[in-house]
Amino acid sequence: MIEFNKNIRIGDRLIGADYPTYFIAEIGGNFDGSMEKAKRLIDAAKEAGADCAKFQTFTAETIVSEGGFSKMTLKGVHGTWGRTVSEVFKDVEFPMAWHKEIAEYCQKVGIDFSTSPYFKEAVDLCAEMKLPFIKIGSGEITWLEMLEYIASKRLPVMLATGDATMSEIDEAVRVIEKTGNKDLVLMQCITNYPSKIESANVNVLKTYQNAFDCLTGYSDHSPGHVVALASVILGGRVVEKHFTLDKHDKGPDHPHSMEPAEFKFMVDSIREAERAMGSTRKEVVEEESETVFVQRRCLYAKKDLKKGQVLTEEDIDVLRPALGIPPKFKRTIIGKTVNRDIPARDPLFWEDL
Repeated sequence: MIEFNKNIRIGDRLIGADYPTYFIAEIGGNFDGSMEKAKRLIDAAKEAGADCAKFQTFTAETIVSEGGFSKMTLKGVHGTWGRTVSEVFKDVEFPMAWHKEIAEYCQKVGIDFSTSPYFKEAVDLCAEMKLPFIKIGSGEITWLEMLEYIASKRLPVMLATGDATMSEIDEAVRVIEKTGNKDLVLMQCITNYPSKIESANVNVLKTYQNAFDCLTGYSDHSPGHVVALASVILGGRVVEKHFTLDKHDKGPDHPHSMEPAEFKFMVDSIREAERAMGSTRKEVVEEESETVFVQRRCLYAKKDLKKGQVLTEEDIDVLRPALGIPPKFKRTIIGKTVNRDIPARDPLFWEDL
């Protein structure tokens, strides 16, 4: 069993416990067959705070069988399209011939480019282009031959786990492990579009962290930013969200995608949460330098005290601010003699005894 890396280099970035969350804007098929729109989506993703603009590389004939789908009565999102599954997938193909130009455009904009390859020639292209990582969609998790092929390219792998049981996930992780690829991010996912908040099971990240001792993330299809935020609080280091310019555009993924303003709000919220998480060290921070005295109490003279007077409990009060002897020493000073006159409601100091 190999030990997966706790810090992984993705392009010019490191991801890990001590580094900021890595945000993937999943453009998928939302470019609607237009190179120009793909570039506008990349621009918008960069502006919204994404670290990566990601696509999906497949052809309809290498990913779906219309004969197979024709034998199903589809009740989920696939059954709402009003067209055959093959036709929909054909419309959102991301041509391999576009990859170089899109990657160069991403480099110009200052955002990572990646894709999810769904056939071996596409995997080869990813390796040839030295992409910063390869994301494997949930639907591929039982195609162990493909997982091995992808992992053997020695690029960082992000594996989504929607629809999968723990035994299936374990089997997939062991296949990746056997290739010697130590750069794995295991991503919780609920494969529904959109998925329900109450199904998110963000706590599964803790299970993955304990079971596989690898980096984790969340590929999220739920509405809003709450699931993504919760995943980061639990140690997830990668967040992926579908991204569109307009939810009302025609296409299978637009309705459950985030528009730029929503994505930016998510990024900003998580960046704020990261600042709030801070350090594991508990210490008095600079902004508490005054309130550590103002909010705490110390021992005070309850009445005027005369030099030579022996202190009794009735002579002592416990008040704010904490300028003198701490309250825990009250029993210690009872019976001691004061060495000066002390006005009522003045703090008591060790040098007074």
